[in-house]
Amino acid sequence: MIDLLNNSLTQNWRGITKKEGVCGGSACITGTRIPVWVLVNARNLGISESLLLDDYPTLTAADLANAWVYAEVYGEEIAHEISENEED
Repeated sequence: MIDLLNNSLTQNWRGITKKEGVCGGSACITGTRIPVWVLVNARNLGISESLLLDDYPTLTAADLANAWVYAEVYGEEIAHEISENEED
């Protein structure tokens, strides 16, 4: 819990990066162009972690864990990105 608080205060997430010009500035798995919102949306649609790891072979279980924690803390951001991208 202290790690969550520290991360939210510094916005320095292990394994998650946000860079302007990369995936529209969305939070992504570090070293990839896989946005957190894509993974969360897939999970919301019932896709298992196992299948996500098969579909994205560069991801690790730790990457997914980092994405889930980020999405929990920044739920409104992720929900907005999912909604915004479903309209396209």
